[in-house]
Amino acid sequence: MLEKLFYTEASWLLTLLRLVLGLVILPHGLQKLLGMFGGYGYSATLDFFKSEGIPYAIGFLVIIAESFGALGLIFGLFTRISSLGIGLTMLGAAIYVRKNGFFMNWFNQQPGEGFEYHILAIGIAVILMITGGGQLAVDSWISEKIQSN
Repeated sequence: MLEKLFYTEASWLLTLLRLVLGLVILPHGLQKLLGMFGGYGYSATLDFFKSEGIPYAIGFLVIIAESFGALGLIFGLFTRISSLGIGLTMLGAAIYVRKNGFFMNWFNQQPGEGFEYHILAIGIAVILMITGGGQLAVDSWISEKIQSN
């Protein structure tokens, strides 16, 4: 079971996908967790989620997925689990913003952002869940240690 969790294909393309997804999601997580990049921090984020009808437990999982899941992707540690958390978070976010339509709000012609960004993140997350994190992933080092024992 552990072998399947940590195994990754030795691909630089997967490394690129892992790093791009992790580096794009991390600032969103840091906004929610620490209030960085113009965010409001942990408590205010949970309060906002609660005001929108999202339970604290789900808000907590979103913050964990976007913060620690993104770090996991950047380092290639628990890539499949990190991708699952981010993928589910993006699915929830896409459902939440679906009323705004598909497209991003480039010209302020709709009440908020659409869900196209979320679909891209979900697609990358699914690929990483299936294949693993590629080259330079801590998972590949762990996989080698498991196989050598």
